[in-house]
Amino acid sequence: MVTLFLGVMALVGLERLAELVVARRNAAWSFAHGGVEHGRGHYPAMVVLHTGFLVGAVAEVLLLDRAWNPGVGIPCLVLAVASQALRWWVITTLGPRWNTRVIVIPGLAPVAGGPFRWFNHPNYLAVVTEGIALPLIHGAWITALTFTVLNALLLRARIRVEDHALGRSP
Repeated sequence: MVTLFLGVMALVGLERLAELVVARRNAAWSFAHGGVEHGRGHYPAMVVLHTGFLVGAVAEVLLLDRAWNPGVGIPCLVLAVASQALRWWVITTLGPRWNTRVIVIPGLAPVAGGPFRWFNHPNYLAVVTEGIALPLIHGAWITALTFTVLNALLLRARIRVEDHALGRSP
């Protein structure tokens, strides 16, 4: 089962690289259309946290010899896949406006379709779900807990920045 877990983690790593390619292309599009970046200060921390999350889950499983528990692992795999589906629904809904950075084009109204009909920040629902589920596929509870706490702190700042940039601040 470790091999399966490592395969899942490798696929998620490749997915993250694909996201970065899309984000770079979309950033160029946004800047070409007058986009303004907000909250640059937290972005490096986000990159470190998300990279550490993937590395940490693999390291915990390998170094601490975490056991596979199908009663936890299978539902967590389903949740991890669902979080990926939600993430790509968000990316598709936002189109060229989606980015890993906060870049807003002045004058464009916030997107209200797709998952944004129900949530202001659906991508973060995907991130939070994945942060818990992905490591727990193979029992990496320390990574799940650590990422969840650190991510909550980061998201608190990130959501404030996004809401302010989109004109939703109180």
